[in-house]
Amino acid sequence: MSTFNAETADNLEDIEKQFAVVAVEQAETYWNLITKIPGSKLRLTKFDDEIYEKFMEHFPEYQDVEKLRKFSEDELKTKEAKEKWRKFIALFEKKIDDFNFGTLLRTDATQEYGQFSTCFVVRIQFYAFEIARNKHGLNDWAVGHQ
Repeated sequence: MSTFNAETADNLEDIEKQFAVVAVEQAETYWNLITKIPGSKLRLTKFDDEIYEKFMEHFPEYQDVEKLRKFSEDELKTKEAKEKWRKFIALFEKKIDDFNFGTLLRTDATQEYGQFSTCFVVRIQFYAFEIARNKHGLNDWAVGHQ
């Protein structure tokens, strides 16, 4: 069995497109879900409570509901933020399937997914934000919007 080497792989662009398609499909699935069921009634994983607790512990700034509702992608990309996220992500490596798979996250919980209200994150970051938003009822407005 040979090891996959992204540097020498043929059709790398096709592989990237496939990852993008999966990320968009996941975003559409999530949006369809929160437009039918209030987020405050959803569980995204069997670890929701633990993810929420650790998210609030590692990122106390998001206890401010307004900061949780709307943030800038730049906040996630500072050197300090990246280090904090690395430590947080490591907590769930063995628990969450595809914890580091690329996923789309809305930067503004009052908006649908869109060009200016979406950023690319790893799945555990998506879970952290969306579980917290759901616990605070920040996605409940979406019910009935399609």
